[in-house]
Amino acid sequence: MQAQDAPLGYFAHPETGPSPSLVLIHDVWGLSAHARDFACRFAREGFGVLALDLYRKKGKYEITNPGEWMRALSDPDALRDVQAGIDFLAMAKPTRARPTAVVGFCMGGMYALLAACQCRGLSAAVPFYGLLSHQHGILHAPSGHDPRLKPVQPLDAAPDLRCPLLAFFGDQDEFIPLADVEQLRAQLAKADAPAEIVVQPGAGHAFMNDTRPAAFRPEIAKQSWARTLAFLREHLK
Repeated sequence: MQAQDAPLGYFAHPETGPSPSLVLIHDVWGLSAHARDFACRFAREGFGVLALDLYRKKGKYEITNPGEWMRALSDPDALRDVQAGIDFLAMAKPTRARPTAVVGFCMGGMYALLAACQCRGLSAAVPFYGLLSHQHGILHAPSGHDPRLKPVQPLDAAPDLRCPLLAFFGDQDEFIPLADVEQLRAQLAKADAPAEIVVQPGAGHAFMNDTRPAAFRPEIAKQSWARTLAFLREHLK
């Protein structure tokens, strides 16, 4: 496996290729060591992975209020970054002309779902506990959203799904009520592309994150990881 910084983030890939590829989208905390570790884990499984750094142009920053921070981000700008990542992987020698998926966690899961509904060139999507609603929860803004920054909430975008999707949620997620997950299921049923939603019992938000002991659920994470690899291998042939 090889890994190095790239103009859009961090690029990890097998030494032989070209390999099927992933755009990996980090959570609200940015391109952390945890996000880079996931990129390397996928690379060791045979995927070329571009872990995006959505904050690379921000310079020095500090996140004190995650909800406020996410509400101030431009979704169209983030999706342009995702599209740039897809295009990069289509041309990069280790992944050239092979199918590409998008994977994301929390905020990144939200962008993975939106990308699967809007971006070109994706063959699959795997959002983990992606935020779904602007109407309540951590993305809710009592004074409303700037439509230039948040033109469409993920629940409303879902019927436009363009590629197969496997979405993971926990049944104890404080940020994503099960009512939202069920609404997502209903919205995805309107789409032309196939979608599967997995609700993990006993899991809350960030159950895949082994750097957060209070949130991490090792057995559930192991099961979800195996299911993700099988799904990606099926659709990135």
